[in-house]
Amino acid sequence: MAGPRRRIIPVFIPNDGCEHDCVFCDQRVISGRGSPAGPDDVRKAYSLELSVESGEWSVECDGLSAQPAELAFYGGSFTAIPVERQNELLEAARPFLEMNPQNSIRVSTRPDCIDEKTVERLQSYGVATVELGAQSMSHDVLVQSRRGHTAEDVTRASGIIKGAGLSLILQMMTGLPGDTREKSLYTAKRFAELSPDGVRVYPTVVVKGTELFNMWRRGAYREHSIDEAVELCVEICVIFERAGVPVIRLGLNPSDALSAGDAVAGAYHPAFGELVYSRVYYNKAAALIAGLMPCGEVTITVSKGNTSKMAGQRRQNIRMLEQVFSMRNIKIVEADLCPGEITVEKNHVRV
Repeated sequence: MAGPRRRIIPVFIPNDGCEHDCVFCDQRVISGRGSPAGPDDVRKAYSLELSVESGEWSVECDGLSAQPAELAFYGGSFTAIPVERQNELLEAARPFLEMNPQNSIRVSTRPDCIDEKTVERLQSYGVATVELGAQSMSHDVLVQSRRGHTAEDVTRASGIIKGAGLSLILQMMTGLPGDTREKSLYTAKRFAELSPDGVRVYPTVVVKGTELFNMWRRGAYREHSIDEAVELCVEICVIFERAGVPVIRLGLNPSDALSAGDAVAGAYHPAFGELVYSRVYYNKAAALIAGLMPCGEVTITVSKGNTSKMAGQRRQNIRMLEQVFSMRNIKIVEADLCPGEITVEKNHVRV
């Protein structure tokens, strides 16, 4: 049974602890933040979030926040910054954990900056989730992207995190230098074998001022387009769905800097995830409808909250299905189905 919904309280430490200059990265632009956070920023982040009433959650009840929340350190390699600074940031979060026994902390880091001692220390401060920026399981892709770690580091670190009872989130990228469709699918399959509690999939975006930008400008790197990235991520999502691994993010979070022109090429779209899920739903519906032909009208049932994904942007999916199958009318209804499940009904026959 799923636990209570958690609100994410982000704290950004852009590029902090990063000893390697990955060709694609400028976390200050990607995160929209400048300097790394300090202890006061940590306290300010959760104090603001947990002291303001909103329609979704009103926050303090007998000294405890009413809804569980997660304080998440994003944007750098948390366990690669000096231990003293790590401990200062985590110590500043102790009052946050005391507000609700179900509150937790998440950190993002590199696979080569994880060992048993580090994980034990993180646990002592209440860290419950570790995200690994793994990006690829292909050696040549990691080398060309200047990641500074190996695929074996990913496997080893994942085992340590899972073995300690922490939640594991893996981040992968598609379209990196040297990457191909086959290599990205291989990475997704390897990730699935590690049984993470969730994955994030980020198609590569060429950000102004990075080494990848220089490579792209001189023709040493060819970016993948939004359409190419959508098609690839559809296949990747199917791999993770079959393995029971949730995809918790598709594409970079939109930021003012990226939308204003710092994203000069590659698969940047403010609603990239919606484009991918829309295509996933279209493929599922098309396969089911094909098995019912000929038919003039059908009703597609989706799980609650997923009507827009099935319809597609501006109902593009519905128009395409009606055109491809020469249909007159397609209706979408919601029901208590498993997330991602759909059914198609013709003349009250369910398949």
